[in-house]
Amino acid sequence: MRDVTLPTPVAERVLDLVARIPPGRVMAYGDIAAYFTDLADEAAEAGPDAGLGDPKELRLGPRQVGRVMSHFGGGVPWWRVLRADGTHAPGLEVEGVARLRAEGTPMRAGGTKVDMAKARWDGVERDEPGGDGAGAEDGADVS
Repeated sequence: MRDVTLPTPVAERVLDLVARIPPGRVMAYGDIAAYFTDLADEAAEAGPDAGLGDPKELRLGPRQVGRVMSHFGGGVPWWRVLRADGTHAPGLEVEGVARLRAEGTPMRAGGTKVDMAKARWDGVERDEPGGDGAGAEDGADVS
């Protein structure tokens, strides 16, 4: 019988965030790490009774996000998580670019890299018209 490893609670939170990235939008591994660093800061400020999680566990780097995605990301829209330069990790380029194009994700000239300035999502869900969480349009730079 094969040994099955389940995602940690923090890995599940990473996967939940990736699942919320809207079609046509993307986040870089570093964007996701920054999102959780901000959450860790909030958790530290709020204290343990706030239920936001352990600040130490929430502080992730881009490589840790990549590890979560490589181990558990098959059930979420993995193609919306990219390197900071708008490319996919090796081996994911062809399928990832095809899925992004199908969603209408803004691409750079040549069509193999995402236009991160236009497609980046900041992790904030909005209900107002045009409020899709595109960081560049909101003036946020989360690179």
